[in-house]
Amino acid sequence: MPKVLVALGLAAMLTMPTGVFAADHQVLMLNKDSEGRPMQFEPAFLKVAPGDTVTFVAQDKGHNSESFAGKIPEGAEAWKGKINEPITITLNTEGYYAYRCLPHFALGMVGLIQVGETATLDAAALTDKLPGKAKTRMEELIAEAQEH
Repeated sequence: MPKVLVALGLAAMLTMPTGVFAADHQVLMLNKDSEGRPMQFEPAFLKVAPGDTVTFVAQDKGHNSESFAGKIPEGAEAWKGKINEPITITLNTEGYYAYRCLPHFALGMVGLIQVGETATLDAAALTDKLPGKAKTRMEELIAEAQEH
């Protein structure tokens, strides 16, 4: 009888939706990060599993989080948070998601999320048409992603 219960338990676990085991990550929107850089997300680079959620929280006023058109995986859902309000997104499609704070984009307030282990990194596509500081910061985040 105990073997039957173990088998039923395993079967139940294998048929549960993957969201049951999903993690929630938090990204702070800051006027200054822990390294003293102005207008930053912290952490600015995240590596998560498909089905995980990310909650963006404005620790300081005047920030939002929004995805870049053409800089998220094909078929992935875009997002646009309101200024000063938290936003939670669920990331189901593997790949790289570039995002920004619209009011501070030109100041380099960008971030990068890797979803999944097999995501292909296209650095040129992620940095294409970004203004100076945003491009420099995205290049730093791409370098960090390549280390992981």
